[in-house]
Amino acid sequence: MFQSLKKRLDSFIGKAEETAEQKAKLTVETKVKGILKRKIKLSERDLENILWNLQLDLIQSDVAVETTDLIIERLKERLRDREIDKDKIREFVRNSLREVLMDVLTPERDIDFIELIRNSEKPVRLVFLGINGSGKTSTIAKVAHLLMKNNFSVVFAAGDTFRAGAIEQLTKLGERLGIKTIAHHKGSDSAAVIYDAIEHAKARKIDVVLADTAGRMQTKVNLMDEMKKICRVSKPTLKIFVGDALTGNDAVDQAKTFNREIGIDAIILTKMDADVKGGSALSITNETKKPIIFMGIGQGIDDLKEFDPEWFLDKITEK
Repeated sequence: MFQSLKKRLDSFIGKAEETAEQKAKLTVETKVKGILKRKIKLSERDLENILWNLQLDLIQSDVAVETTDLIIERLKERLRDREIDKDKIREFVRNSLREVLMDVLTPERDIDFIELIRNSEKPVRLVFLGINGSGKTSTIAKVAHLLMKNNFSVVFAAGDTFRAGAIEQLTKLGERLGIKTIAHHKGSDSAAVIYDAIEHAKARKIDVVLADTAGRMQTKVNLMDEMKKICRVSKPTLKIFVGDALTGNDAVDQAKTFNREIGIDAIILTKMDADVKGGSALSITNETKKPIIFMGIGQGIDDLKEFDPEWFLDKITEK
């Protein structure tokens, strides 16, 4: 998981350490003073090549250009002309990198998903947004399973009326989990389906409505208009964008489009277990300022993991 990004970040840490050690050896003052000279400074010129290489490595690992530029600039600020203990160069560079990446992964506000469900007015309305093929419908089932394990009752709304297969898929998933699916026929009004599911939940005191939506290409104006109508009618508690981590910058661009047109509240990244690069996770929060609340890590119904930035940083930076 994230092997490519980890390898590139490890390489940066190693090159920074090597540059600092080489500078310490070549400095006349250091040679003369010996043990008395315990600290070194890296100038902008010292950092230029290693930061340039890191910039290329990040972009090749699917980190968005804007996010890459931000990381490089903040790293430069943290490393340039700072006094570094010669015995702790690697530790200093690694900690500086982690601090910068943590800033990038920090959203405008965090969401404790279960606490939000527990404390919100019922029924809680969760609308899932995303492109076809991102794993949106199966993710809805995983979230429903998690909610049921926490003693919440749920109902599905088959709001993707563009594809008959989507209605059938959600219905079958609901049957396996013992969850009712509110569905109309293919081509019906998505907002009406979700409205009916909310009314059903109110009548039966069901805690949470999980609404699927259509996922045609985000550039289609009519799709965005449909999503806006759904949100006007259903007044969602959370609008959750579901993106495929394997698509890298495409997932980031999709999230930005949905956020700009509709306004998302949270993100779930799927297929993270197969993501070698890891760049989408770094970029998507920085580009949208919204939190990643979960990540899909497999095909099983329990394969939904809460996203922890510290865990992610442990995965991509050496210990």
